[in-house]
Amino acid sequence: MTQDAAQTHNEKPALNASFSNTINAVAICRTPYKQKFGIPRQPGLVNATGYIEFEPAFNHIDAVRGIEQYSHLWLLFCFHENLSQGWKTTVRPPRLGGNEKLGVFATRSTFRPNGIGQSVVKLHGVVQRHGKVCLKISGMDLLDGTPIIDIKPYIPFSDAITDAKGGIAQDAPILIPVNYTKLAAEKIAQYQVQEHYQGLAELIKGVLSQDPRPAYKKAKDDPKLYQVALYDLDIFWHVTDNVIEVIESKAHFSCIAKGLV
Repeated sequence: MTQDAAQTHNEKPALNASFSNTINAVAICRTPYKQKFGIPRQPGLVNATGYIEFEPAFNHIDAVRGIEQYSHLWLLFCFHENLSQGWKTTVRPPRLGGNEKLGVFATRSTFRPNGIGQSVVKLHGVVQRHGKVCLKISGMDLLDGTPIIDIKPYIPFSDAITDAKGGIAQDAPILIPVNYTKLAAEKIAQYQVQEHYQGLAELIKGVLSQDPRPAYKKAKDDPKLYQVALYDLDIFWHVTDNVIEVIESKAHFSCIAKGLV
């Protein structure tokens, strides 16, 4: 099949008859990211805090005995909201401005034959939340509610390869400045006094400084007002002269009903 003939595949490819396996979620990841737009494109780029909540069959302290001796963990997860859209043999990586194609297996595209992703996160400890055994983590790049299919310790001497080549992603993304209107700064300061929103300003800056807009929007004037959902808040912003300005933040109705604002 040529690149031009690449098509979307909505069914999984036929597997070797000798292989059969069923994968179930062992946990669910809870994060501030309520929509795909705005999620960092790689782990460790934004210091967001979240939790791994174990499913009932794995909700036992023995399952994580000894895990706190590690500073970081590998999470294997499922791109659950993309599965119905299938996959393609070639994709257009944002790093290349969306103008050049690479093979799906040469990228970290979220549209994959088996919909499996992996991320390294920092472990802050084992906690109890809502009657469940949980792992407190940070640096994740996962949508809230992402199914976790496995958890493994990160081993520095074998997992960190200092002279590895990163291809099109050799360097970290270039960050752009983030400013706030007076109204936005005042509202965010009000939210941050509540435990639920601690570190909100740092989170907003971390997410927006990477400019989550589509690649084709970054090379021309873009007067559009954007919105990104973090926790129970909608953050509104736009870009002027390559500087992001946060205009306002508004709470969802569910947030108001819970008395969080």
